[in-house]
Amino acid sequence: MKLVTFDAQPGRQLVGRLDAGTVVEFDVPSMREYFEREGQVRETGRTFALADVRLRAPIVPRKFFHTAGNFREHHEDLARVDWSHPVNKGIVFFQNVDAIIGPDEPIVYPANLTRELDYELELAVVIGTPGRFFSAEQAAEHIAGYLVFNDITARDIQRREMESGVFSFSKAIETFCPIGPYIVTADEIGDPHDLDMELRVNGDIRQKSNTARMSVSIPQLVAYHSPQTYSAGDLITTGTIAGVAASTQDPFANYLKPGDVVEAEIERIGVLRNLVISWQDAYGTDEPPAEQWAG
Repeated sequence: MKLVTFDAQPGRQLVGRLDAGTVVEFDVPSMREYFEREGQVRETGRTFALADVRLRAPIVPRKFFHTAGNFREHHEDLARVDWSHPVNKGIVFFQNVDAIIGPDEPIVYPANLTRELDYELELAVVIGTPGRFFSAEQAAEHIAGYLVFNDITARDIQRREMESGVFSFSKAIETFCPIGPYIVTADEIGDPHDLDMELRVNGDIRQKSNTARMSVSIPQLVAYHSPQTYSAGDLITTGTIAGVAASTQDPFANYLKPGDVVEAEIERIGVLRNLVISWQDAYGTDEPPAEQWAG
């Protein structure tokens, strides 16, 4: 089943499921509450043509657990170009849920904050059943589904953060957390460890790999984060693959810029598409100087 959050009219978000080209509405106010009720919700009887609705970020979780360095190829890619710090497995932090955007929503480029805007295609796991301190063997009981995540990162800010061994601000800026286009339930995916992954910028393939290349399996990851306590609807990411702009021979030719269209795709889960736009185009005003926030 493909679960969606959508607008059938401006300003009112609804929850439902996709049935071919039709959206079937659920009688529940949010996707998070859908999982809190263990999916035991009724349909309202209303349906909408998919072409007539606007898909939104499928869920806004209480907690968004981030995993970095889970694909060894990503670390090796950055080491090859002498990136400032290693990105080995075991790096974890929280993502900012207020930075979440959905499919076809713009990524706003804050040029006064960063000139090194990068992309990172990742698989995200949706927690369905709350829990804590459980094993990898028990993890399947807690996994409800999967979605696509594009971990937008300001590399110049990240390098400064990593001097202290922690990075968060570089990934938590407003609109830097695209997810979607929907949640595909775990029963539709089966084994998630053999899914092709591909990220394109303006149609040009930048990242291409497969979930089989993860160092730590999804059940192990879900169990590893469990001492932090899961709520229904929480998200966990599995790390990015090789091919980020920072790992190329000419990063500044590949960093994102206004006008770029980014398509993040994972086999059987969907394509998450977002346009990068300038501050001026987003807000109709000149961007304030960075010192306004840093001073």
